Amino acid sequence: MAAFDTTRTTYGSHGLTGRIGGLFATLGGMFAAWNDARVTRNALSGLTDRELEDIGLVRGDIDAVATSRARF
Repeated sequence: MAAFDTTRTTYGSHGLTGRIGGLFATLGGMFAAWNDARVTRNALSGLTDRELEDIGLVRGDIDAVATSRARF
């Protein structure tokens, strides 16, 4: 019978190789989040004040929405 060990906190490479891989994964995630925020910011900045009002935003909310810091 096969068993899957769920008590380990990490799987895969250990040591330096695992840390380097983790670093690249973290950097890739940071880049993806930055790019998503950039695209969202550009899209919302292209809307008129009336269009922003229609979706319940003002121009000052764009940065908070793009970085997911909005509390609506």
